[in-house]
Amino acid sequence: MLAILTGDIINSRELKDQNLWQQPLKALLLKWGQTPKQWEIFRGDSFQLEVSDPTESLMAALQIKALIKSLPSVDESKRSSPIDVRMAIGIGTKSHDSAKISESNGDAFIRSGEKFEQLKSEMITLAINSPWKEWNDEMNLYLKLAGIQMDSWSISSGELMSEMLSNPDRTQAQIGEILHINQNSVSKRYKTAHGEDIMAMEKLFRKKLSQLLQC
Repeated sequence: MLAILTGDIINSRELKDQNLWQQPLKALLLKWGQTPKQWEIFRGDSFQLEVSDPTESLMAALQIKALIKSLPSVDESKRSSPIDVRMAIGIGTKSHDSAKISESNGDAFIRSGEKFEQLKSEMITLAINSPWKEWNDEMNLYLKLAGIQMDSWSISSGELMSEMLSNPDRTQAQIGEILHINQNSVSKRYKTAHGEDIMAMEKLFRKKLSQLLQC
């Protein structure tokens, strides 16, 4: 079993320089392997990522979300980035392994693609599709509620969560040193971003999926 993330950048055409998001996203995607076998960016603003351990897939999606939300606005008077990201996680198997992820296939790819096509009509930016329907319903409710918070992250919230998610073992003091802010500011931003709730959801996702994979 593996996970496939299918996504696209929302409102990418509002940016004159596409490198604003492409270069940081490429650097982040390298954590999970090399292009084009493990990930690809295609059609200008779409991407696909293979995560070999399905229990890590939500963490990957959250890191991508935080990265995109942390990107600076063209208009410095705006507190939020002009772009966002929409993603679907498909969990399953890979029946055909190609040198390019876009040419590989299997039910993980099909589930990811099917769910991604539903995101716009469902007016959500993050969802999952796995072989376990009851678990899908439960997790997608959590993701929908979490999405209300994540979609409204400011640039500073995105920066903080990006650092937190990339290394959850860092202390708030260490995060503050990286972001050049004091610990009280880190704590305030973390609370504003509902970081504790997001991390609890990711932990629950990991625990329940691990149990399902062992059955």
